[in-house]
Amino acid sequence: MEASSWRNESSVSVFLIVGLSETADPQIPLFLVFLAVYLITVVGNIVILSVISSDQRLHTPMFFFLGNLSFVDLCFSSVTAPLMLANLLRDRKTITFKGCMSQMFFLFCTATMECFVLAVMAYDRLVAISNPLRYLQVMNKKTCVGLIMSSWIFTSLHSLLHVCIVSSMNFCGPNMIHEHFCDLPPLLALSCSDTSKYDLLVFTEGFLVAMSPFVFIVASYCRILKIVLMMRSSCRRYQAFSTCSSHVTSVTLFFGTVFFAYFRPRSSNLVENDRSVSVVYSILTPLLNPFIYSLRNKQVKESLKKILLM
Repeated sequence: MEASSWRNESSVSVFLIVGLSETADPQIPLFLVFLAVYLITVVGNIVILSVISSDQRLHTPMFFFLGNLSFVDLCFSSVTAPLMLANLLRDRKTITFKGCMSQMFFLFCTATMECFVLAVMAYDRLVAISNPLRYLQVMNKKTCVGLIMSSWIFTSLHSLLHVCIVSSMNFCGPNMIHEHFCDLPPLLALSCSDTSKYDLLVFTEGFLVAMSPFVFIVASYCRILKIVLMMRSSCRRYQAFSTCSSHVTSVTLFFGTVFFAYFRPRSSNLVENDRSVSVVYSILTPLLNPFIYSLRNKQVKESLKKILLM
């Protein structure tokens, strides 16, 4: 795609990123805090990927999807964190129009992929609990890979659709984004084009894409809850709840902040006051997922100890 098609004769070629604070001065304390957060996120997710790939006992559908979640989280945090860290050290915090559109594409792709991976993980738990004898037959390698690959294809097309529409809009100024990355709400607030039709697209196609995995997850857990409550063994009930609690925590944290950030009426969408919401789903969720899933998983902890003691 040529640069002219990205800008569509827009007078704005560079955006100013406000970041986490209004001050333009370098912010060393914030830089150190978020650098530590980003490094822990990267190391945590790489450790999970390494443990899963190196231990044959973890080559199961559940850990295959957990590994994919770690990979998505690693990509998700890397879309926004490096630029945010660089801007915290600079007086002039800028990003080009093309760079902004590229960042938004990968942000949408990884964020939407997170929704789908969480939905696939809910399906995996449903099959494991409702039909344990046929679990490995249903969740075979072909099915697992097919679910992940089709999700990547769909999310890429979904992201491309939105980026193509936004990049065709006119941005006449001002060019100040009140966020630490190029996100959809602040960009729409800056556009001098009529965004009413696109607002409708966000609340229909966008809401459907995000809501479908969430509805599927809720339906899956309603079914799981019904099955678990019918179990006679308290030990089995505890084990079933234990394997699902981490997933429920991650789903609540991610979907709650995403819905709050994107699917509110524009009149109540005060972009300047929403930075904390974007920090939660773009930075804290990828950080917490390795701890939410893995530190509470006995198999992962045993594999990690085995690797460290080698």
